[in-house]
Amino acid sequence: MNLFSIFIKAFLINNVVLMRFLALCPFIGMSTDEDKSIGMGLAVTFVTVLATCVTWPIYTFLLVPLKLEFLQLLVFILVIAALVQLVEFYLKKAAPALYSSMGIYLALITTNCAILAVTLDVQTTGYNFIESVIFAIGVALGFLLALLLLAGVRRRIRTSPIPAFLKGTPILFISAALLSVAFMGFSGLVK
Repeated sequence: MNLFSIFIKAFLINNVVLMRFLALCPFIGMSTDEDKSIGMGLAVTFVTVLATCVTWPIYTFLLVPLKLEFLQLLVFILVIAALVQLVEFYLKKAAPALYSSMGIYLALITTNCAILAVTLDVQTTGYNFIESVIFAIGVALGFLLALLLLAGVRRRIRTSPIPAFLKGTPILFISAALLSVAFMGFSGLVK
């Protein structure tokens, strides 16, 4: 499989939020505006790609030869938690406004199931290192795309006449569901 099709599958066809329904907590919580969405999306992208770059060699060159594959989940979670701490320290110093606006959602990157799913998916699909990194980039940018799309929809919702019984959470979930249905149209892009 070529790298472009791996990227398109991860980015659009199997979008981690809109098609696989992972990482819904930050998807809903951080899509209130575009700036927060970009900040969270970039932080998740950094952690996802770095976690893949670290866990792939650990699994391939350490856990498999030592027949310790059963420790995969534990090791991957520890790696992701350490990387999130690095991102948190960096944002606290470099972008304090973004750090404070992310609040609890920054710490939730540690438990973001999408990041763990990527690190586990690259092992089960048998991707080599480069394919794994491309896959991770596609998944992370797909997450960012989903955040930005919902942030844009939420901006429009704020100024739209919404019936009272749909205001708030109901219209948010209806909008997210419609985005998900729209993404089903990408399923025939790559075989």
